[in-house]
Amino acid sequence: MKILEQALSRRDIKQQYLNYFSTMTKAVVDIERESMAIDAPLHADLELLLIEQGASQNDLWGINLYPDKEGESFVEFTALINIRPHQNNFTMDIGDERVRKRIGDIVRRWVIDA
Repeated sequence: MKILEQALSRRDIKQQYLNYFSTMTKAVVDIERESMAIDAPLHADLELLLIEQGASQNDLWGINLYPDKEGESFVEFTALINIRPHQNNFTMDIGDERVRKRIGDIVRRWVIDA
C-alpha cells in the first residue's frame, strides 16, 4: 500500500503495483485533497490508510486501474466502499459524473500517461 508522493507511469504500475492482482491494482482517490493511494487487497485498506492521514471518508472513492487498457478502460469506477446511500450513491459504481470527472482528472495528474 502506498500513498503516491510523485507521479508514476503505467509501466511503473505494472512493475511495482500489481502485487495482489495480475492485471489491475486497486486505488482510492481523495477528491478533496487530490491524493491517491494504490495497491492493496481491498479498497477499504487504502481508505483506512488515507483516513489515518487526515482524509474525510466522504471524499474517498474506490477505483481500479488497468495499466494494459487504453482510454476510458484504464480506470474502473467500482468498489464496495463506493456504496454510500447518504451521498446518493447506491451501488458499487460511482454514479455522479462530476465525481467521476474529478477522479479522472486526479488520476491523470498522478499517472502521467493515463
